[in-house]
Amino acid sequence: MGEVKVHGIFAGPFNKRVELALKLKGVKYEYIEEDRSNKSDELVKYNPIYKQVPVLVHNGKPICESIIILEYIDDTWENNTIPLLPKHPYQRSMARFLAKMCHQLMGAMYKVCYGKGEEREKGCDETFEVLKYLDNELQNKKFFGGDSIGFVDIVASYIALWFGAIQEAIGMELLTEQKFPKLSKWIDEFLCCRIVKENLPNREVLVPLYKAQFAAATQKASS
Repeated sequence: MGEVKVHGIFAGPFNKRVELALKLKGVKYEYIEEDRSNKSDELVKYNPIYKQVPVLVHNGKPICESIIILEYIDDTWENNTIPLLPKHPYQRSMARFLAKMCHQLMGAMYKVCYGKGEEREKGCDETFEVLKYLDNELQNKKFFGGDSIGFVDIVASYIALWFGAIQEAIGMELLTEQKFPKLSKWIDEFLCCRIVKENLPNREVLVPLYKAQFAAATQKASS
């Protein structure tokens, strides 16, 4: 199917979504590491508006935004293994909605990490609201996609790994097994999958990165 490249950053949750999808589909690709402070000419060329990763380049044609890239991968390599998105229109719509909820969670966590007072409390409330919805949505399923990893699971990889690292870095427990048993079980199942284990960064690497990031933000705010 031609040449495939992925522009990303180290341990970036968005480009890791793309890489997981390609791995699950069995698609070979070249990974290109970007420097946030010195972005390559190729990245600026391929994503001139936002100048952000991830960017998937397939046969010289760029596709931006992780959610759009996931759907492109599913459509382009539809005969490779199982589909990422359900075939039924309603189920596909629900999958997209749950993916949007995951993005809403990231916005809420930003308030928790960088907000103060009322804004931080609002972020916590929004975080619990989304986590509760996702916990209920799992029902008795192994994965959001059923018996195998699918579109929503890949998007929710942020919750499985990065969310926990952020919790540890800021010293808060928002997602616990007691509060969200189904989501906690899903995290264990997801992180134990071979392809996931082989392609996601270690939590031990993420925690000090976030601690340094939050410390720098606090110092900047107080100066």
